Amino acid sequence: MALFRSDDDDNGKELRFGSVVLRTPKLDDYDDWARLRAASKVFLQPWEPKWAKDELTQSAFKRRVRRYDEDRLQTLGYSFFIFREHDDALIGACNLSNVRRGVSQVATLGYWIGTAFARQGHAKDAVAAVLRFSFDDLHLHRVEAACIPGNEPSHKLLERSGFGKIGLAKEYLKINDIWQDHNLFAKINNAV
Repeated sequence: MALFRSDDDDNGKELRFGSVVLRTPKLDDYDDWARLRAASKVFLQPWEPKWAKDELTQSAFKRRVRRYDEDRLQTLGYSFFIFREHDDALIGACNLSNVRRGVSQVATLGYWIGTAFARQGHAKDAVAAVLRFSFDDLHLHRVEAACIPGNEPSHKLLERSGFGKIGLAKEYLKINDIWQDHNLFAKINNAV
């Protein structure tokens, strides 16, 4: 079961599910984040946009955290760092972006897990926590996700998390500097 609470000290959110704790990124997370991203670069590059030359610098991280805070304050997006519950190790991130209200009530899910922590169930727990937050707290109707057709681990994770495949988008996102097709997935809030 996920636990959602406001943390007035840092204006952030904390979610718990299974093996993970998710919370909004803080500037103090820079060293752990930079180490994890650097150690996972080769593992992550095939699935992510091309990294900027200053990707791992402290100034780029500050801009990233500032953008996350602005999105959260405007209710356009919610970014979480994923920590392993038993030792508080930073292991990845999970984000809700493009939150849309009005007639659609939808957001887009994205996530990544560092190399050393992949395929241990942490991403599944993080996705479950963010889905609970999306449906129970944000009252969204639908959460969407996309992944490259060859990314079988993400396909399986999304399907195990209750997402259904809804189609293929041609040249949907520019990944590792190449426009690539993506399988589209969605999970509907059945409680509404």
